[in-house]
Amino acid sequence: MRDVGICGSDIHYWVNGAIGDFIVKAPMVIGHEASGVVTKLGEGVSSLKIGDRVAIEPGVPCRMCKFCKIGRYNLCHDMKFCATPPIHGNLARLYTHAADFCFKLPDHVSTEEGALLEPLSVAVHACNRADVGLGHKVLICGAGPIGLVNLLTVKARGASEVCITDIDQTRLEFAKKLGADFTIKVTKDPKETALQVEEVFGQPADITIECSAAPSSIKTAIFATCSGGCVLLVGMCPGEIQLPIVNAAVREVDIKGVFRYANCYPTALAMIAADKVDVKPLITHRFKLEQTLEAFETAKSGKGVKVMINCERK
Repeated sequence: MRDVGICGSDIHYWVNGAIGDFIVKAPMVIGHEASGVVTKLGEGVSSLKIGDRVAIEPGVPCRMCKFCKIGRYNLCHDMKFCATPPIHGNLARLYTHAADFCFKLPDHVSTEEGALLEPLSVAVHACNRADVGLGHKVLICGAGPIGLVNLLTVKARGASEVCITDIDQTRLEFAKKLGADFTIKVTKDPKETALQVEEVFGQPADITIECSAAPSSIKTAIFATCSGGCVLLVGMCPGEIQLPIVNAAVREVDIKGVFRYANCYPTALAMIAADKVDVKPLITHRFKLEQTLEAFETAKSGKGVKVMINCERK
């Protein structure tokens, strides 16, 4: 293993021991945003060779069910996903993974960038679900790591204007440096925030990508999206929330769920390799494997954006 990024879900398992129905019942290695170097090959593997630097797509599906057959393997009921109980993650010195879910990195793409293919793939999948394209005005709710990779991705796909919201002014300033056209510090009233979005765009958003998982922000997403538009639910919200569903229904606002990704790693890698997106500024803290506890404390505190752990023995 080379580099492993800390995800919000890693923090959640560490602090709470569960995410929804996924409950940690025994000691579990965490980590799933990862890259490594091939040191050994299984029998019959011909797509890789020893010494290849690879990004690791952390979910391996059954490959046999109807969801796998139609290419939506992220919905496979027999998915083995790194650091999702009871499957161990890859924050370790050595890790074994399916070869067809390891993607060789070009020489000019670093292993840190390879680790960031995981969150970037979430954004690619969200944009595919919403069909983000040229000229769209896109609202992104939440300026955390997932909101920021969505910002980079919608820009790369040709969105004309992007507005991002958050409760933290420092995060909004970071988003502005990454290319956000507008930033809005959210108010307590979802309708008021939606009006601010309409004011900066000159119209409601064509597409809204909700990354914060805050119930009030999901309401804002619906109110701020134009009739006939689309709301993507990327952030994992509480199990049950109240929504202005009639408002969405009578205006034909599509509400779509987003769960991980499928067939998105090649696109995410191509975007980085061709300099269509630059994920390097997202890495604000770096630690060694021996400093893992300090790294997690840093991530938990909300300092910086993406905390990266290097697993090499030096």
